[in-house]
Amino acid sequence: MFLIKIIKNKYFLTIIGIIVWLLFFDKNDVFTQFDLIQKRNKLQKEKEYYISEIENNKVNLSELQTNTKSLETFAREKYLMKRDNEDVFVFVTK
Repeated sequence: MFLIKIIKNKYFLTIIGIIVWLLFFDKNDVFTQFDLIQKRNKLQKEKEYYISEIENNKVNLSELQTNTKSLETFAREKYLMKRDNEDVFVFVTK
């Protein structure tokens, strides 16, 4: 008897209707919020990755600017540069 009175109460029905509307039909419903949270977490991981890559590149750049031996090694490995009297062989592994 008490449960029937609560269910027939217009305020209770209005509150339930508003809750259902906000959870499922609103522009910012629960599923949209869940997707946005996942995208935010993914972007934060990417940000951390790129920040660490920037730091690594800064260290490598300072090493290349100060050490001529590492500069020569980098040029030989990365850009296949050689001296005048040398031959370069490139081995491609599958």
